[in-house]
Amino acid sequence: MELLQRRGALSGLSVLVLPLLLLGLFSPLSHASLSTFSESHVPKPRHLPLLNSALQHETSQEKQSDLWVPLADQGWRTCAESTNAPSLPEKSEGYLQIFLDGGLNQQRMGICDAVAVAKILNATLVIPHFEVNPVWRDSSSFMDIFDIDHFIDVLKDDISIVKELPEEFSWSTREYYATAIRATRIKMAPVHASANWYLDNVLPVLQSYGIAAISPFSHRLTFDNLPMDIQRLRCKVNFQALIFVHHIRALGDALVNRLRYPSEEPEPFSTNSLRETTDKIDGNKARKFVVIHLRFDKDMAAHSACDFGGGKAEKLALAKYRQVIWQGRVLNSQFTDEELRSQGRCPLTPEEIGLLLAALGFDNSTRLYLASHKVYGGEARISTLRTLFPLMEDKKSLASSEERAQIKGKASLLAAVDYYVGLHSDIFISASPGNMHNALVGHRTYKNLKTIRPNMALLGQLFLNKNISWSDFQQAVLEGHENRQGEIRLRKPKKSIYTYPAPDCMCQA
Repeated sequence: MELLQRRGALSGLSVLVLPLLLLGLFSPLSHASLSTFSESHVPKPRHLPLLNSALQHETSQEKQSDLWVPLADQGWRTCAESTNAPSLPEKSEGYLQIFLDGGLNQQRMGICDAVAVAKILNATLVIPHFEVNPVWRDSSSFMDIFDIDHFIDVLKDDISIVKELPEEFSWSTREYYATAIRATRIKMAPVHASANWYLDNVLPVLQSYGIAAISPFSHRLTFDNLPMDIQRLRCKVNFQALIFVHHIRALGDALVNRLRYPSEEPEPFSTNSLRETTDKIDGNKARKFVVIHLRFDKDMAAHSACDFGGGKAEKLALAKYRQVIWQGRVLNSQFTDEELRSQGRCPLTPEEIGLLLAALGFDNSTRLYLASHKVYGGEARISTLRTLFPLMEDKKSLASSEERAQIKGKASLLAAVDYYVGLHSDIFISASPGNMHNALVGHRTYKNLKTIRPNMALLGQLFLNKNISWSDFQQAVLEGHENRQGEIRLRKPKKSIYTYPAPDCMCQA
């Protein structure tokens, strides 16, 4: 049966490659629209010999079992509570407004920092305002994403939090600060500012006006030289206070359940609640699954300045997009593709992440969940990965349109569902570093969960070697990822506690 699956996969690969070869032969590239070409044209597999070997290679049952073994106890425990008994100040110095930009995970880290700054200043925190994301055009608010009542309740002994400003400060709106320079707006908070900077520059504004608004705010609090109580408070916010709203958690639980207990027949949809998995829940038959964060959207492809095999037209299209969006502020563009890849600066394509998984020992019986926004090149770009791993699912394949109605078109809510599923998976792996990668690596470290961190420099060098054999490739991958599967890495100076929660958020047993 397994041999038949392999042959079927090879046949599928030939079906995949042939149209792409024909397209390359007959497409009039000189007349192609740059934007159309860059989105619709997908080059043939770039690592065809490795791909053919991966499809024919068989993994032993023993190796398969080893892959799913949970991480051993590493001697660290969660300790996000403050070292001293929490207490609120007798008198608040005023109201602190925070305006956050970026995507879901940048906002998440900003919220944690906002709570910490409010504690430093003895201020009352107003639920942070989320700016409309300029890339994803998402206007989701705090309460659209996070359970606001849980947030306030968990932190009630640490800081005062209000959902809205009282009437006397109702004038302090985002529109108010957008029209002119205001004495109550702090606009020049330095990146990674110290606690003393806030005491010197923001506290006087609070004391004079009863309110202060900080914008921009992302990354405006240092990770070093802060009192341990403040660090622990940031950890408490990130790992305890911030949970998603009920409908995101419910959909996430349903997706995890369907990955663990896949139904053979389609399940009927009930309009009153999420679909329930009709399989009998039997712990002995629960499936294991891997979540892949395939960070390969057009933004990522353009910003990396790497070559993804689409030829001159694709290079021109990405260069044009890069110039319009970042106006020449992409330092990678001064390096050649070979230099970028050998330094590990190129995001892994769906094909390359598939080859990495295959080399690690996963095979076509592995269940994958694809956590990703719109993939650059669409389904055609993903098809090689799907050839390797046919049991690949995502939100659309696992949930009905009715179930997805509340998150449709909302990038932050879509990302929240992926984050939730990623946090509850057996193994998580991201195709390249980024905010989602950093947030989930830290969260899963906090929970001692297996998380594979691709060795980007090693993989870049291996993929540049067009003559490498499958056995050499696999051996190099296995050796290069031996200690990159969730082992505790202590935070170094200037590094984020949200990515490296030990030792600030964790204590040695």
